[in-house]
Amino acid sequence: MKLNTNFVAWFRSVAPYINAFRGKTFVIAFSGEIVSDEKFVELVHDINLLASLGVRLVLVHGARPQIQTQLTENNLPTKSVMGMRVTDPATLQCVKESAGRVHVEIEALLSMGLPNSPMANASIRVTSGNFVTACPIGVLDGVDLMHTGKVRKINPAAIRSHLELGELVLISPLGYSPTGEIFNLTMENVATETAIALNAEKLIFLLDSIRIEEAETDKPDSLPRELTVVESKLLHKKIMHKSTKHTDEIKQFLHHAIKACEGSVDRVHLINRHIDGAILQELFTHNGIGCMISQESLQTLRKAGIEDVGGILQLIEPLEAEGVLVRRNRELLEIEIERFVILEHDGMMIGCAALYPFSDEKACELACLAVHPDYRNTGYGGLLLKQIEAETVILGYKKIFVLTTHAAHWFIEHGFSETKFTNLPKEKQGLYNYQRRSKVFIKNLQH
Repeated sequence: MKLNTNFVAWFRSVAPYINAFRGKTFVIAFSGEIVSDEKFVELVHDINLLASLGVRLVLVHGARPQIQTQLTENNLPTKSVMGMRVTDPATLQCVKESAGRVHVEIEALLSMGLPNSPMANASIRVTSGNFVTACPIGVLDGVDLMHTGKVRKINPAAIRSHLELGELVLISPLGYSPTGEIFNLTMENVATETAIALNAEKLIFLLDSIRIEEAETDKPDSLPRELTVVESKLLHKKIMHKSTKHTDEIKQFLHHAIKACEGSVDRVHLINRHIDGAILQELFTHNGIGCMISQESLQTLRKAGIEDVGGILQLIEPLEAEGVLVRRNRELLEIEIERFVILEHDGMMIGCAALYPFSDEKACELACLAVHPDYRNTGYGGLLLKQIEAETVILGYKKIFVLTTHAAHWFIEHGFSETKFTNLPKEKQGLYNYQRRSKVFIKNLQH
């Protein structure tokens, strides 16, 4: 019975994401190292699963290790300038062979319908084309990079026409010029420009070395779960000046993530490729397992409306059952809804608080402060408190008080002092519940 209950709870939790992602365009970029990994088959299954849920997918693959192997086998030297491979005619031949081989292998796996695989009897159509127009990078540091190029433009109309037919688009790190030349491109450059051209909802990079911050750790080489573009630029600047410990890989992908978000991409995800089901865990859980970069903060503080009553009830009912909060029914909430402020994270209600003014005593009561269990001890309660304090000051009042049975230490840490219930406003004293025996705390505010 417990197993069934867990399954139902899990399925309900992912349903909003399935609904939100259907018909949206995601660009997923992965390196040649991933293609060589034996776990690549599992990644392909997850990609096929996304396609079967109605997500419009564009895959961009790399081929660096395969190219290097080909060069070694042909006894061709590797020349680099500022971290970029010099692609002479002989190297270009190896690039074409390696990229072509990787491309075919990926297509074969995406077309797989093994009876025992998660995509048994699935029919995922894969398409490719000359979607990328490229131009040469030219001369760097006195060296001609020859056939090493960069994206000049993407043909979004052609890609969309295939996506609208339900096809999955696969793009190699090669570009073509109007004169028929072929250029060796980077997977990162192609993926970023493709996502921008398509106005993609998400650009997903699978990385080799990425560590995400955990609540119990504070490692200097870890990334936070969320970054805005502004925060990403500050972090990238620190990495460039070597004032923080992050890999060159993080520096490189952070640069492309910033460019994508400043273009037209809603969100960029940096995910550890070594985690099983990494894409699914990142996309279908609220916290995710990677680092998400967005243009603006996902956190919103706003006044509550009548449509928020159901969400507030869902948030406070467990605390009411524990005796932490006084019970409020739906009718009372609907009457008092204008008293509440709501804290949202990525559209999900994670906190609330209410403010009740007592004009005769020039004081306000903070009530019904609640934070979702998954977001406690992360500073969200303090944000709600600051909002309530700001509203109290706007009203011209100098004091705020609270009655609590469980959170005495938290309020003391936030500047409250314990007082007698006789110091409450007269109206509030008349409503005091002697059975709950709530402690009273008060805080004087500065205008």
